[in-house]
Amino acid sequence: MKKIVHSIKNLRKAEPERELVQQVLEFREEGSVSVPWARVEERMVFRREKRERVATRAEMELPREELERLRVEARGLRKWVKAKKAGVTQEVVDGILKGWRKEELVMVKLVEPLCRNLDRAREIVEIKTGGLVVLSKKDALVVYRYQSNAKLFQKDIEFGPPKTTSMNWLLDNDVGSTNESLYVREANRLLDSLGPRFVDWWYKKPLPVDADLLPEVVPGFKPPFRLCPPEERPKLRDDELTYLRKIARPLPTHFALGKNTKLQGLAAAIIKLWEKCLIAKIAIKVGIPHTNNQQMGQELKRLTGGVLILRNKFYIILYRGKDFLPGKVASSVHEREIELHDQQLLEEEARAKAIAAFDSINESIQGTTKVGTFSEFKEIQANYLPLNSVTSSEKINIEAEKQNVVKQLKDEEHKLSILKLKIDKAEQELTKLNSLWSPSEQSVDRELLTVEERQSFQKIGLKMDEFLLLGRRGIYDGTIESIHQHWKHREVVKVITMQKALQQVNYTAKLLEIESGGLLVAVEKLRRGHAIIIYRGKNYSRMPKISPENLLTKRESYQRSIEIQRRGSMKYFARKKEQKILELKQRLRYLEGKAKELDSKEVQDEN
Repeated sequence: MKKIVHSIKNLRKAEPERELVQQVLEFREEGSVSVPWARVEERMVFRREKRERVATRAEMELPREELERLRVEARGLRKWVKAKKAGVTQEVVDGILKGWRKEELVMVKLVEPLCRNLDRAREIVEIKTGGLVVLSKKDALVVYRYQSNAKLFQKDIEFGPPKTTSMNWLLDNDVGSTNESLYVREANRLLDSLGPRFVDWWYKKPLPVDADLLPEVVPGFKPPFRLCPPEERPKLRDDELTYLRKIARPLPTHFALGKNTKLQGLAAAIIKLWEKCLIAKIAIKVGIPHTNNQQMGQELKRLTGGVLILRNKFYIILYRGKDFLPGKVASSVHEREIELHDQQLLEEEARAKAIAAFDSINESIQGTTKVGTFSEFKEIQANYLPLNSVTSSEKINIEAEKQNVVKQLKDEEHKLSILKLKIDKAEQELTKLNSLWSPSEQSVDRELLTVEERQSFQKIGLKMDEFLLLGRRGIYDGTIESIHQHWKHREVVKVITMQKALQQVNYTAKLLEIESGGLLVAVEKLRRGHAIIIYRGKNYSRMPKISPENLLTKRESYQRSIEIQRRGSMKYFARKKEQKILELKQRLRYLEGKAKELDSKEVQDEN
């Protein structure tokens, strides 16, 4: 009761404040005076409208009591026909029809991607089997053996839809086709002009064109004529490529493809589509073996001349290009080029007649020169360079290889000089970092451990689950601080290092012993790395400052490790360069000796 009374009092106190705010707002509306502290934001909340549920064919055609009875029986089914990635194939349809000969209900199990869109899966099953889906689960559909003709149950009558390849029957029996949006109707009108539709499409409408049903070879097919506009490059910029990929995302899928080669029919359909759309979006059928999206993309790019803006295991998206010309425009440009070519031929004939007329006037000029003519080239070959001889051709090959080796040698020496400069710079950085720390001196007054104590501490350390891992930074002030934190709760600390050389491991263990002030118990080889076990000592007392000042900080030790790694890698590549330079010099000496041998052989032949 006290809480209720207190809340009522607070409400009464808030009433005058609300009246004051209301008066200020009225004054603000009248005088248009800006009062920041009295601003009230009005928010409009738009609730998402629920999608109206569309009644299925089973709900429209079956009585309610019959539908409920079938759904109760469907929930008890334990056997099913499995539809794989390829969707509702003929094998699945045959399994459903076979099950209908014994039972009136058959369950179909679906996998991705068809199970993502159960509405579309229901339509496909009803279209291909002629039955009714009475129950939809998470990844399964239950199909009822429903036909209007009672003679269907006779053995001489075949189950399923009528044997026809026309799309009219499929579209007429498609649920909700009369309530399609304008967008879907326009897309269907465009895709109907390109080829037969892919009925097993697992996503929302419109259905794409089945590219596998298009002709493999088109007589007289050739890539389209292309001409880029003036002052425009055909290559796409990065921002243009990003924009095209962005606008391609909401577009409907135009084609569904499941084969790698013989795609002339698809290429012709894509060229026809490009006259009305900038982008052709092709989906790759799932569940079909040996599909290769890389081979598909290269083949389509070769046939159409388009720009491949996206290719993965799901989609291939082709842009028609900046230099694409529609059919009528291309034919007009081609005719104009033919006219220009004919005009050039006429001009060339007129020019030849004019030259002949001037030659008849200048008959007095009789002398002609051979400079820069083909006859001069042939004369030089015959007199000064006997190319037919084996010796001269060998000399030419040797000289060409020699020049190539000299060029490679110069490049490798230049790269080696750059590497040496970088190594010197890394050495200077390491010298600067090494000068920032100095190891402590080992104490003379040390405790002594007996053999039994050392063995006992060694067993304790090896069995410990807690350990301190030394990374690429090595030993720095944080490492010693962590060791003292371990010694706060236990007498022994186990440090694991991934160093491989035993000399480095022993140096690390000795440095840890000196800097921490403990006693080194053992260094043991593990499956991966080494374990360093250090005992804190019998007279151990926690120091007021456990972080030493003579070691590097965490950042400095990390920078030092990077410089060591950089120096090591550059020294490795410098050795490789020196070895390659030595091989090139040997090769150069060999070629020079071979050239001298050929010269001496030519002198002997002349004598």
